[in-house]
Amino acid sequence: MFGRTFAVSGTSPGSSGPTEKEGELISRRTGLTALVAVTVAVIVVDLMLPRIPQPQAYHNFADQRSFLGIPNFGDVVSNLPFAVFGAWGLLFWLRLFRMRSHTKPDTTHFLDSQERWPYLIVFVGVLLTAFGSAYYHLDPTNARLVWDRLPMTIAFMSVVSAIIAERISLRAGLWLLPILVLIGMASVFQWYWSELRGAGDLRFYATVQAYSVLFLLIALLLPPRYTRPWDLAIVAGFYVLAKVLETLDKPIFEMGHIVSGHTLKHLAAAGAGYWILRMLQRRQPLLDRASEVSIE
Repeated sequence: MFGRTFAVSGTSPGSSGPTEKEGELISRRTGLTALVAVTVAVIVVDLMLPRIPQPQAYHNFADQRSFLGIPNFGDVVSNLPFAVFGAWGLLFWLRLFRMRSHTKPDTTHFLDSQERWPYLIVFVGVLLTAFGSAYYHLDPTNARLVWDRLPMTIAFMSVVSAIIAERISLRAGLWLLPILVLIGMASVFQWYWSELRGAGDLRFYATVQAYSVLFLLIALLLPPRYTRPWDLAIVAGFYVLAKVLETLDKPIFEMGHIVSGHTLKHLAAAGAGYWILRMLQRRQPLLDRASEVSIE
């Protein structure tokens, strides 16, 4: 499935630019085996776990102060970075798109221009998270929480698609993009449907999030085709930090009643979106890998 390759760059042994095999820890075959094993294991664990209901106190956030007529001010306005980084990412993406339309293909940021498509959905998801999360925190309810979780899940699954396209198979990554996004959205709707039935179950939604992070971390071990491969580890770190801050919402707020853990969670999660943009802006192709891209 991942055997054939084709040339995308006319580089030669004398070409200048980064050529070190940075970030490669295991072979592609070993990495793919690990990814398949983790995928199967995650599915099995999800099926074996008992139903995970959402805590009834979930919507009872620590900082419920109003300011300037805005209820839950901290948790609402802390979504602004999502809007900033999402819009910034889209402007960056559009600039690359215009460069490709009017000049020679841009191989500075993407060896194959098709690799940019998952990132379009990533930045759309980040931008929409600002509106969905702010809408939810104005009046936290399960019905509004759907619009908070949907765009975040879209961004998660699009990152997975981008990693597949860049490190495993371009064709597979693009083919899986809509499927992964639909799976992520389905996990949110399945949770909400279970709540409406009075038997709330977070297993599917939690599994999608956990799998996204595990996939990202294992993919780091695969041979990269760009510099700065470990930026993805920082992205995962921001996500883990966000989950820790979310868990410590009340303890953090009680330390002076200045800011809550959930407010900081938004800033950390938005930091992940920024770091993806930063990675795309600063990375360069590894020239010793630029001539081989899997198409199957």
